[in-house]
Amino acid sequence: MKKIILAVIASAAAMAGTSAYADDAGTGYVGVGAVGSKYEFNAPNAVSGENHSGYKAGGKIYGGYNIDQTWAVEGGYTDFGKKSYNYTAGGLPGGVHTDAHSYYLAGKGTWPVNQQIALTGKLGVARNTNEVSTSGISSVNGDKNKTALYASVGAEYAVTNNVKVSLEYEHYGKNDIDTGRKSGAVTAGVRYAF
Repeated sequence: MKKIILAVIASAAAMAGTSAYADDAGTGYVGVGAVGSKYEFNAPNAVSGENHSGYKAGGKIYGGYNIDQTWAVEGGYTDFGKKSYNYTAGGLPGGVHTDAHSYYLAGKGTWPVNQQIALTGKLGVARNTNEVSTSGISSVNGDKNKTALYASVGAEYAVTNNVKVSLEYEHYGKNDIDTGRKSGAVTAGVRYAF
C-alpha cells in the first residue's frame, strides 16, 4: 500500500511540475542573452600594466523549435566582443587584438523540477571564429575558424507560459588559435515562445 501511495504522489508531483512547460510542444521561440567569457593573452617576455587575462561581456541571439515538452532544436549567434592586450617586450611596444564570435546548432533537453523551474542541457556543433591581429614580438599560428563540439547545462525559470529566463554555462570549443577567448561562457538569457 505504501508503494502505491508513493507512486501516486510522485506521479502527481511530476504532472504538476510540467504545467508551465507542457504548453511548449509545437511552438517556436526567440531569445537574447548577455554572455560573459574569459580571455587570456600569452606574449612571451612581456611586461604590461594590463592583466593578461580577464572577462569580457558580449551578446547572443537565438531561436528554436520545441518538438515536445522535453526536446527542442536550437540555433544561435554569439558575439564574444573585442579585446586587446598591450605590452612592452625588450623595450619595444606590442599588442594583441582579438574579435571572436560563434554560430551554433544543438538539440536541447528540458526537464521540469516544478511548475516554474526546469533544468536544461544542449548538445551540438559550433562554428567558432577568432580573429587575432598582433604587433611587436607576439605572433599567432592556426586557422581562425574551427568547427567544434557545443554543449551547455543550465536552468530556466518560467515567468509566464510564454516568457522564460535562463542561466547556463556554454562550452563552444576551442579554435586553433589559443590566444584570446577561452572555450566556455556564462549566459543569462530571456526567451519568448510563440
